[in-house]
Amino acid sequence: MVNQLVKVLDIVKIAFEAGKHILDVYHSDSVEVDYKNDASPVTIADKKSHHSICQQLSIQYPNIPLISEEGDLPNYQQRKHWHTAWLIDPLDGTKEFIKRNGEFTVNIALIEKGTPILGVIYSPAQDLMYFASSWHGSYKLSNCRATLSTIYSEAELIKAAEKLPIFHSRKSLGIVVSRSHFSSDTQAYIDQIQQQVGDVHIIKAGSSIKMCLIAEGVAHIYPRLSYSMEWDTAAGEAIVTYSGGKVEEYGTHSPLQYNKVHLKNSFHIVTAQSNDNLNIR
Repeated sequence: MVNQLVKVLDIVKIAFEAGKHILDVYHSDSVEVDYKNDASPVTIADKKSHHSICQQLSIQYPNIPLISEEGDLPNYQQRKHWHTAWLIDPLDGTKEFIKRNGEFTVNIALIEKGTPILGVIYSPAQDLMYFASSWHGSYKLSNCRATLSTIYSEAELIKAAEKLPIFHSRKSLGIVVSRSHFSSDTQAYIDQIQQQVGDVHIIKAGSSIKMCLIAEGVAHIYPRLSYSMEWDTAAGEAIVTYSGGKVEEYGTHSPLQYNKVHLKNSFHIVTAQSNDNLNIR
């Protein structure tokens, strides 16, 4: 069983170490930016985080293959036989990293039969760790730099963290949207929601922090009606799902699938546990 093999604490500490590499670059005098074939930016911080994560996962879990945004993508003829695999975004929110607004994360997920069963998201600038698994549930750990050095077991990790969701009182419906990937389809969706429920509160955020805000209960809905890849969402989906929320394809309400032939996601809607009674699609 995977939950007997993989320790969430291992993955939390791997994400934390990757975050330290990112911050070293973030706090340097300048950050050199290159561009990939799809015109998306990449920095040395992406590459250092990728190397750190992949090296540690390969050492600690050599029998589990991995897919990383910054690595070579194995052919689907090979991947289709994988029962489990790591899905990694070494630096989610590179645009936010370049802007130096702090809204970037390290994302590590474990998928089993196309479904995320473990997810870890670390925000180095905020020193916040969100983690979840199908056997533990979803949690938030603050002050990681001070806390993780004193934690040596899964039980200590769970005890030090807050169980999600942590409900926040808000009079209006909270909709979280992408700071850098806001689309006309997203605006049309928001307009539709406003017609249904009246006033809404818009929260802008970068990277997978948006999914963490849903899992935590800060916001109710996150419409992702623009481009995204599997490594952008896998860890966040685990954290949302095991907090009681949902991630569904827009229009079909089907779950997202992972390790597909093509790793591009469908448009999707993320909703919090507290949103069930609103009947919003």
